[in-house]
Amino acid sequence: MNIRPADAEDFEAIKAVARKTWHDTYDELEADMIDRTVDDWYTSDSMPLEAPGTVVLVVEHDDEIVGFTHAVAQGETADILRMYVDPDCQGEGVGSDLHERLIEQLEAYDVDRIRSFDFAFNDTSRNFYEGLGFEQTDTGEVEIDGENYDEAVYTLEL
Repeated sequence: MNIRPADAEDFEAIKAVARKTWHDTYDELEADMIDRTVDDWYTSDSMPLEAPGTVVLVVEHDDEIVGFTHAVAQGETADILRMYVDPDCQGEGVGSDLHERLIEQLEAYDVDRIRSFDFAFNDTSRNFYEGLGFEQTDTGEVEIDGENYDEAVYTLEL
């Protein structure tokens, strides 16, 4: 397994992992809406690799991208905007290793806390983040395709 910074050529593979994971994880959402959202959210425009404070990492296994994360550090806080592992590779430590490398990268920005956001109904995400020491500290809403969905905010104090 190799974890490295993403490059512009990785976006099709990132999109493929996101699409597969969303379809596997988010039963509450319509398939067409998932496809539209993935097409909009997982691009070089929505995840600008060169933006200040931005960290985008990918996980390669057998020359294939099987996971990725995208975080942005601003001031004392870094926000994990995306962290996905191919469902076929979940439970094998890929997400934990990816998270550990992300924390190492974010330390360069001298942040005091890290937040992550996900749908409130995603118990797998909640279990993952709580297992890493995060606590749910807030709630919010995210709008997708004109619909509002409850969102959970998880925070890890460093």
